[in-house]
Amino acid sequence: MTNTTRIETDSMGPIAVPTEALWGAQTQRSLQNFAISQDTVPLELIHALARIKQVAAVVNTRLGVLDQERCALIVEAAAAVAEGQHDAHFPLRVWQTGSGTQTNMNLNEVISNLAALSAGEPMGSHRPVHPNDHVNRSQSTNDAFPAAIHVATAEGISRRLVPELQRLHEALAKKADAWNGIVKIGRTHLQDAVPLTLGQEVSAWRDQIGTATERIDACLAEVLPLPLGGTAVGTGLNAPDGFAEQAAAELARLTGLPFRSAPNKFAVMASHDGLVHAMGQLRLLAVTLLKIANDIRLLACGPRAGLAELHLPENEPGSSIMPGKVNPTQCEAMAMVCTQVIGLDAAVAMAGAGGHLQMNVYKPLIGFNLLQAITLLTDACRCFRVAMVEGMEPNLSRIQRDVEQSLMLVTPLAPVIGYDKASAIAKYAHEQGTSLRDAALELGYVSADDFDRIVDPAAMTVPHG
Repeated sequence: MTNTTRIETDSMGPIAVPTEALWGAQTQRSLQNFAISQDTVPLELIHALARIKQVAAVVNTRLGVLDQERCALIVEAAAAVAEGQHDAHFPLRVWQTGSGTQTNMNLNEVISNLAALSAGEPMGSHRPVHPNDHVNRSQSTNDAFPAAIHVATAEGISRRLVPELQRLHEALAKKADAWNGIVKIGRTHLQDAVPLTLGQEVSAWRDQIGTATERIDACLAEVLPLPLGGTAVGTGLNAPDGFAEQAAAELARLTGLPFRSAPNKFAVMASHDGLVHAMGQLRLLAVTLLKIANDIRLLACGPRAGLAELHLPENEPGSSIMPGKVNPTQCEAMAMVCTQVIGLDAAVAMAGAGGHLQMNVYKPLIGFNLLQAITLLTDACRCFRVAMVEGMEPNLSRIQRDVEQSLMLVTPLAPVIGYDKASAIAKYAHEQGTSLRDAALELGYVSADDFDRIVDPAAMTVPHG
């Protein structure tokens, strides 16, 4: 923008605003008073709030508190904002007033000025659409801003995160099916354990993702009810009768998501438990993904001095000093994302508990962290799947060697010859550096035929098959 300015006015008086800026006086004051970091209010939240302004205008006109001409101007401007046409005009930081009032006014001012331009009036004139009297009609920040968080969260989860989780689930399911016949050694306490198949191991990851997806999808039940229409404290003062229900229905029609009016506006405005719950489910997904990422990098560690059961795609050089080194970079990126999300959840939990009486003043933080977590997890799951999961392959020779050398194959002998004798076989084999079969025969605890019949690694993976 140029260095020239125009004068805009609010209830506190005049202030200089950049000539080309669509925002007005209150936005400019916030820019000056809250120059804290570079964290701006997420555009997903801005677009959701613009949809709320669009819906509010339609319902206000239907209920007779806004004329058709102003409604058309507001709807046109709000739709353009919601479609991302004016993203550069929403510069406010997350770290502002805890209600989000300045961002709500940023929307109101931009829409007012877009309406002025459409009507041939100068920006800042508040003609023919006033930011408070018309754009903000039947709303307060206290119900509109959290409603925008609900809308952006529901859209982010249902349209971006859940579909990506479903694709990751499908990729893991394909590996589980393809690898179900590969017998390998299990590990508990990071020590050798009884066998399972590689497909069974991957099936755990597959179903963890499936369950996490179901939990996240289910948490939307607390996000879909909207506080819109509660105005300042939940009573609905200054909103016409029927506004809350009709606005939620209009948002549902506009977005294709089943939003509805919250039956108790006091509950969803004084606290944000539904949003805290949604963030908690994102944290649980992060816990799941971190465990899976750590499993994969353990199984892939090597290639010659580690477990080396999995070959991961070689996407980029791993070291600036060690030639030929390749690292499990997708696992590391996922681990960092998950750790970040767990931290974001801690902040949201504290924020959710920090409200007082009829108002929670951590709304921008809650919205910022929720939407950041959705984006981080969505993007990380896509990269994890495309750049690693779909391309990882088993190291069959290493897997077979480890099975043949495992001492824990002695386990099915215990019900036949007793725990103590089976333990003696394992210890003798380990001390003498011999095979379990040779140790069992040397100790005379079992015949060769019985050993070969009982100690069958593949049969151990399906003992009831």
